[in-house]
Amino acid sequence: MATQRLFYRLKYRFGHPRWDSGITPPELVEIVEGPGAMPPGRALDLGCGTGTNALYLARHKWDATGVDFVPGAIARANKKGHATNVQAKFVVGDVTRLEELGITGLFALVVDIGCFHGIAEDRRSAYAKGVSNLTKPGSTLLMFAFGKTRKAMGARGFIGVSKQDLISFFGSAFELVDVRKGEERHQGDHRLPAWYRLVRR
Repeated sequence: MATQRLFYRLKYRFGHPRWDSGITPPELVEIVEGPGAMPPGRALDLGCGTGTNALYLARHKWDATGVDFVPGAIARANKKGHATNVQAKFVVGDVTRLEELGITGLFALVVDIGCFHGIAEDRRSAYAKGVSNLTKPGSTLLMFAFGKTRKAMGARGFIGVSKQDLISFFGSAFELVDVRKGEERHQGDHRLPAWYRLVRR
């Protein structure tokens, strides 16, 4: 875990990580602006990076909170919010310890774009419990995740996610209602990315 944290901190300190594109994905836009758009409410962006999606949600009248364990990423998120006069709350912290971060109340929408798939197996239950405790029946969890691979992923300690993982960790509280193939952005990367939409029971 320490090596993983160092990897992300260095990426944000010395450059622009390729996963932090600055573009809100169409899958989230569909939920916010599409024909069957959810009404604005409270939204929680886990692994929010520099705040692109939390700020997008705030611009569309959502009460948005973003969480990331990299202080440099949260500093950038706050700077972007101030520069554009968009109000979203950003918290530095571990997404597997949400109960320790002072985040309270219930959220209608939880967004996880590339966070859960890197969490260690022994912390995934804590993540799922934290999300369950902060949601209510009908709440949506939108997740983008890469699939599992037999190939080691180096210092990041990448693990990946399968459909069965989501059912196993979230199934008691959430129903998996939609799975869509994700865009494979990098040539030679065969980790089968997917978008998952889960609804709180």
